[in-house]
Amino acid sequence: MSKVHNFSAGPCILPEEVLKEASEAVKSWDNHGLSLIEMSHRSKPFVAVMDEVRSLTKELLNLPDRFEILYLQGGASLGFLTTAYNLIPEGGYAAYADTGTWANKAIKEAKHLGNIEVVASTKESDYTGVPSIGQIDPKHSFLHFTSNNTIYGTQYKELPSDVGVPLVADMSSDIMSREFDASQYKLIYAGAQKNMGPAGTVMYAIDKDAIGKTGRDIPSYLDLGIHLSKDSMFNTPPVFSVFTTMLTMRWLKNIGGVAAIEKINDEKAALLYSEIDRNSLFAGHADLDSRSNMNITFRLNNDELSERFDEVWAKEGISGIKGHRSVGGYRASMYNAMPKDSVQVLVDVMKEFERTNG
Repeated sequence: MSKVHNFSAGPCILPEEVLKEASEAVKSWDNHGLSLIEMSHRSKPFVAVMDEVRSLTKELLNLPDRFEILYLQGGASLGFLTTAYNLIPEGGYAAYADTGTWANKAIKEAKHLGNIEVVASTKESDYTGVPSIGQIDPKHSFLHFTSNNTIYGTQYKELPSDVGVPLVADMSSDIMSREFDASQYKLIYAGAQKNMGPAGTVMYAIDKDAIGKTGRDIPSYLDLGIHLSKDSMFNTPPVFSVFTTMLTMRWLKNIGGVAAIEKINDEKAALLYSEIDRNSLFAGHADLDSRSNMNITFRLNNDELSERFDEVWAKEGISGIKGHRSVGGYRASMYNAMPKDSVQVLVDVMKEFERTNG
């Protein structure tokens, strides 16, 4: 089969070596005589996997000692509610930035448990950018924001900081893609299925000093303190997703860590954005100062050319670049494991399409 250039918004593309090792472990894992997915999660080999992935995550994100790592089920969508349960005091307040669909979902869930103030929003401009955030009233327990918005192709190029309250972030779609200072955060959470591994698990990086201070009676599964006390083993974890995430973290560390992949991601994004801006047939969707390195959204200036363009990129083995239905156009998602060569294929297709249709 000819190579497929996978620009899907998620689940993500994974390194070939990770896919190979993970698939072999499903058949028979590391001479244990059992498949990874039929071995007890309480066994010493899998406990070692959980310990390693938690340690690697903390190391790669360069988190302060006060942070602990959890890998749980439920995805970031459950994380919206989990965050509110664990960090908003009974009768308390929290500030949220509204940057698009996923931020809206987080706001909706938080409103079940506290007084939520939307302190910044780009809704009126159809979320073509991310809003700046000023000082937050200290009555708020934290400021919550979504660092990257997959649907609209927007991203905080400079993450919020020094806003007067601790930070909480959903980093599902750009976690591990760039370095940042975690010292002002209470909680960072992210679904694994964009940059870290396959769908099925969500990572919580939690300031353990922030746990247990809300005065709430929290349902057991939503209580991060309970999960910490059980080392992510309160219930059966999603073993395949956790294992494959561990392999991906090993791969990332071996190529130089987050600093190294950030440089590569910058190069990939610059390559495609340069072509979008140069090419007379295309235009970018996101504001220049909010352009995402992970999800690049663009469109044809003449929609009548769409069917013809779709035939051309599909013929070249490009997959998954149709834009989200709420935005339209095209979206090239370029997560950590996306090779630069695949981005070049898309750029070459756009160049040739301009030559034959411009």
